[in-house]
Amino acid sequence: MKAHNSILSLVLALCFGAIPTRAQEIAVAAAADLKFAMSEVAGQYEKKAGNKVNVTYGSSGNFFSQLQNGAPFDLFFSADIDYARKLETAGLAEPGTLYRYAIGRIVIWAPADSKVDVTTLGWKALLSGSVQKISIANPEHAPYGRAAVAAMQKAGIYDQVKAKLVYGDNISQAAQFVQSGNAQVGIVALSLAVSSAMQDGRRWDIPADMHPPIEQAAIVLKTARNKDAARSFLDFVKTEAARATLAKYGFSFPSEKSNTTN
Repeated sequence: MKAHNSILSLVLALCFGAIPTRAQEIAVAAAADLKFAMSEVAGQYEKKAGNKVNVTYGSSGNFFSQLQNGAPFDLFFSADIDYARKLETAGLAEPGTLYRYAIGRIVIWAPADSKVDVTTLGWKALLSGSVQKISIANPEHAPYGRAAVAAMQKAGIYDQVKAKLVYGDNISQAAQFVQSGNAQVGIVALSLAVSSAMQDGRRWDIPADMHPPIEQAAIVLKTARNKDAARSFLDFVKTEAARATLAKYGFSFPSEKSNTTN
């Protein structure tokens, strides 16, 4: 009799929708420059869709290597569009999902109590005798590190300051080096410099034409366990609400035409 009642209850639940839909979890590998912006965007999406977004932050190059070896992520938000393209070309991503979500910027940053006024000095701050160490992300696998090197080369000061450089594994770690005093100055992502953790410091915005554009792209991975949920989150990133959050953290956006041509 109990079994009969259980079956009847299940049938009634299915008929009247009494069984709640189970929320899905989305595993995201995200470039470290997104640490604060992505946290807000994910929170907005979770309230709207009811799905849970679990984000792991790191350098885009390291994630690229991990994803080639089957790392269990549903979505990849890279700070370098080339990594996303390579995954697509290799058949490791869902065709047609590559999306340029933002263009990043870099700044020279120092703590508020720094002896070096980077806001006034700009590039000259890196040449100051008060600066023994300059932190940047490792250019071997971090797009923001490559942009920093390119900008210093264009400014004509790279050879003079390269002995001072210390490398963070990713742009977030490079920022931490300056915050902790292990470096006097850093070249970091604008998206980190404007965050609540760093906005009280001093910064000088490096002109965008001093380095190749930091084109950032996301893509749904072929091995995604929750492809529908991953696509849903990526669609949310394209909304005005998500773009407004990214813009608040200093990101700009590629043209719509460039996103339709990949």
